[in-house]
Amino acid sequence: MLEGFTWYQQSAFRWKGERLVMYIDPWGLRGDLPPADLVLITHAHGDHYSKGDLDKIKASKTIFVAPADVAKELSGNVKPIKPGDRSEAAGVKIEAVPAYNIDPARLENHPKRNNWCGYVIQLAGRTYYHAGDTDRLPELERIHTDVAFVPIGNGGFVMTVEEAAALVRAMKPKLAVPMHYGFFPGVGVAGDGERFKKAAAGVEVTVMKPVNTFANP
Repeated sequence: MLEGFTWYQQSAFRWKGERLVMYIDPWGLRGDLPPADLVLITHAHGDHYSKGDLDKIKASKTIFVAPADVAKELSGNVKPIKPGDRSEAAGVKIEAVPAYNIDPARLENHPKRNNWCGYVIQLAGRTYYHAGDTDRLPELERIHTDVAFVPIGNGGFVMTVEEAAALVRAMKPKLAVPMHYGFFPGVGVAGDGERFKKAAAGVEVTVMKPVNTFANP
């Protein structure tokens, strides 16, 4: 189910199919970088919205989907989106879902009022959920998806390993993939992927290997 996906670091992924190249939260891009047909951005933080990385993959055909505060800074074919919206871009069906903090210690890291989001997308007959930066929210437990990419960190900015594991156990995706750990201060270490796999027992988990070397071994 992960055919075509490349994980660069943090929450940055590329999906390359026969007729589509899509990037999500591109940051730390390197190597062969085919121009993007579609770019999804979850929120305005620099490890998710990197202008330098967007410059590496932007082409005249590129469609950007992003929350309003990011969308207003972009040029070209830009589609602003907010949680609850459904859209289609480059032939891909997209649903924006909530992504924010509810833990009192991190409320202002990703406030609900910002209308930042995660995405549920349809690719090659499968459903993929990219959570962006979020806590475990009751509304996320109702998402039906084949694959769930979830941030684990260590609780500084997003869910802890245990909270993320509880979310996927409630969601029951066919496959869960940890992300957003080991590359930024305060968001966990390289071994957190395996910790998540154990904590999410009962849900199949794939710990992907990033293109870049973990900054927090």
